[in-house]
Amino acid sequence: MLEQALTALAAAGGTAVAQAAGTETWTALRQAVARWFGRGDSRRERAELERLDRTAGELETAEAAVAERARIRQEAAWQARIEAVLESLDDTERARAAEELRALLARHTRSGGASTGRGGLAVGGDVDIRAERGSISAGVIHGGVHIDRPPAPEPSQG
Repeated sequence: MLEQALTALAAAGGTAVAQAAGTETWTALRQAVARWFGRGDSRRERAELERLDRTAGELETAEAAVAERARIRQEAAWQARIEAVLESLDDTERARAAEELRALLARHTRSGGASTGRGGLAVGGDVDIRAERGSISAGVIHGGVHIDRPPAPEPSQG
């Protein structure tokens, strides 16, 4: 069983994979994660690239209603895979692999930034969304929108 810090590192790795799929950071993270898992074995690295591509495909094609569950499932799966690799290494190799993973995550993930997949809105700072003169304003709208003129107020309402 891994120490708590390594379990947290594996969880961060799983989260990074699931959150990067479908974003502009995906390509670089995908390559780095495959190299980390491959540990110098090009055949194993190619297998990891295929596995990462399947993950991205599943997350990109997930219907909106199940997208969050798919993301959580992929995070957990990648965390478990990272934990398994770390557990399989001796103490010296584990320390080196953990440091490599920390560096990889620091290089390829945004700290404090905002990222979202298809159909979402993420903001890393302030956002001001306004509707004026009977218009509609929203960050994300899924589906149709219809505007009706409001009824005229009753004479007693002014």
